[in-house]
Amino acid sequence: MVKTILLIIKMIHEKNVFLKVKKYYFNFIDKQKVLGEPFYDKIGQLKNFYLPICELIFKDYLKNKRTIIVGIAGGQGSGKSTITQILTLILKIKYKLNIVSFSIDDFYKTLKERKKLSKNVHKLFLTRGVPGTHDIKLLSKIFDSLLKKKFENLLIPKFDKSIDDRLPQKKWSKIKKKPQIIIFEGWCIGSSHQSKKDLFKPINTLEKKHDKRMLWRNKINNELKHGYKKIFSLIDKLIFLEVPSFYYVLKWRQLQEKKLQLLSKGKKIMTAFQIKEFIMHYERITKNMLRDLKFKAKIVVKIDKKHRLSKLKFN
Repeated sequence: MVKTILLIIKMIHEKNVFLKVKKYYFNFIDKQKVLGEPFYDKIGQLKNFYLPICELIFKDYLKNKRTIIVGIAGGQGSGKSTITQILTLILKIKYKLNIVSFSIDDFYKTLKERKKLSKNVHKLFLTRGVPGTHDIKLLSKIFDSLLKKKFENLLIPKFDKSIDDRLPQKKWSKIKKKPQIIIFEGWCIGSSHQSKKDLFKPINTLEKKHDKRMLWRNKINNELKHGYKKIFSLIDKLIFLEVPSFYYVLKWRQLQEKKLQLLSKGKKIMTAFQIKEFIMHYERITKNMLRDLKFKAKIVVKIDKKHRLSKLKFN
């Protein structure tokens, strides 16, 4: 009798927690709708994708009894930021965990630093995005601080894409409590370097016209081989958002730019032509990730041509 009562109490509690998660999740999704872009099968995606992923992260945390670093990788516009926020919401509400989440984008070098890099190394480094345009030393320092046993308050930088520069320190995110889970998202997270022979043939017109001597490609490859590899090795669980093809990276990046236009209140954004050229900077690594990470990532979320989560795989 007592066992039955306890089981009923547990079931009621689980139902109440689910309803609470569902409420916050639906509120978040409703706020994210942009330009009539629908979110398909909201409850199905919650049950079949977000909740199982969070359960796996929680079990990993209980097993290891330390801060767990979750990486989220995927092409431009694949939904990394949205998925990060949904996972954060569930882990906080259902599992009562303290979460810190940030993007590798917030660690872009300042415009001044990239101008110097473009002058001294290669002009293509003026455009943010590729390995070599992030402040890896600062990123490494932040991870060290977050993982220290004796935690101290710290600031995480913020980058404003509409002005193409890092925001002043007074606008950085303040972290006052040691995280139990760190969610680290970014387009190139988990990517690996290529062999020299793979670099030889230009992958698009950008490389063909502007990187004839392969200085840009070689510098990016060396960055991946050393500094970035050390950062990515810290990740306990890598989630890879597998898009159908590189074509959809361009298509969804255009949608992302429209969203940025709404949020940036009249600030300058890129034209369709500029987006196409911008995406070429990412093409080589993105295609390499599409080949490799569906096997290497611990969690693979397949995204269909209508931008829906279509399949979940645990490696």
